[in-house]
Amino acid sequence: MELNGEQLISAPIPEVWKGLNDIDVLAKSIPGCEEISRISPEEIHAKVMFKIGPVRARFAGKLFLSDIIPDQSCSMAFEGSGGAAGFAKGKSRVELKQADGGTLVSYTTEASIGGKLGQIGGRLISASAKKIADDFFQKFAKELGGETAALESDAGSK
Repeated sequence: MELNGEQLISAPIPEVWKGLNDIDVLAKSIPGCEEISRISPEEIHAKVMFKIGPVRARFAGKLFLSDIIPDQSCSMAFEGSGGAAGFAKGKSRVELKQADGGTLVSYTTEASIGGKLGQIGGRLISASAKKIADDFFQKFAKELGGETAALESDAGSK
């Protein structure tokens, strides 16, 4: 599955970057987040409750940051397990650029999903992933005291 998009957040780049690296802001922004902790500057662990189609599961996951260029971009590798519901793993790239009205956040994500979740249709998974991403950015922008506008997104199954 691939998920790509752009969001305009009405806050300056340094504030957006700081928010993306603040686990308190992330805890309030990630839909279904129950617990989040920074293990090191490059590693974050989280527990998140997701409902995707008929499957509802608590995922324990790890996020590893790399290729970090402060106030510009980073790459992430992630893996999570939801027990009998299945697993997800993949990689993502986030880039920040100055734009009229704030910061343009561009993201590309490639993920593979297995278990019960892997048996759900690709369209349902893609639609759920896009909704989760949109919800995240709306909550994230609100945490920064601004708003967000989806400029372009593409959720596809591969």
